[in-house]
Amino acid sequence: MKQRVFFAFLALMAASVAQAADQMRMAVTTSFHNSGLADVLLPEIANDLDLEVQLLVVGTGQALKLGEAGDVDAILVHSRMAEEAFVADGFGTHRREIMYNDFVFVGPSEDPADIASAETAAEALQQIAASNAAFVSRGDDSGTHKKELSLWTDADLAADTFGEWYRAVGAGMGAALNTASGLNAYILSDRASWLNFGNKGELALLFAGDPVLFNQYAYLPVNPERHPHVKSELVMKLEDWLTSDRAKALIDGYRINGETLFVFNAQPVSN
Repeated sequence: MKQRVFFAFLALMAASVAQAADQMRMAVTTSFHNSGLADVLLPEIANDLDLEVQLLVVGTGQALKLGEAGDVDAILVHSRMAEEAFVADGFGTHRREIMYNDFVFVGPSEDPADIASAETAAEALQQIAASNAAFVSRGDDSGTHKKELSLWTDADLAADTFGEWYRAVGAGMGAALNTASGLNAYILSDRASWLNFGNKGELALLFAGDPVLFNQYAYLPVNPERHPHVKSELVMKLEDWLTSDRAKALIDGYRINGETLFVFNAQPVSN
């Protein structure tokens, strides 16, 4: 009897310890989540800070809306203009750059639009449009979608004028890549999601390297003056960790098939 009581007490204590960890909510992009980096960072954050970071995985546009509504404590996204507007409008306290990778154009390995020969991203898109080759767009107001639309504009083309060859799927990066694989279509992806994508089919990475394809990720705490319930102390604790040498080693060390997916470049606070 005493032994049963003792073990029941240990179980109760273990449950109590498990519940003692601090918790906060962070909205992150589907591209960050699909990269697999979250699976590396979150256990280390929990171990180092006794902090459980609950992720809401959405596109950048939806992440910013969650921040505006106070439904999360912080966001980690990749669309600089939208991020700066978020801070300027008083929804975020500041913008802190954490890491970067790049966008790439993926498409059918036979490359009917011959984008592998293009010298710029704009030229690659012009060749896709001229050939009417199938192209899959995220179509979800995500950072990747915003970038894609800006690239079409840079190429003097308007996505809302395209024909049936242009497929806006309104989905996250993984689902959009699956659609592109099924249709053997071109798509803009962040490099990390592409490298971690398991259903490549006949797709191949065909174009990269234009400086315009640079892809910066930034951390934005939600403003407690707008939403007093925000867990500002935990948000700052996480920011300190994300900009530390510990995070740098994990981020720079994360590779798939020997290829680096992200580069740590934490910068001073940007307002």
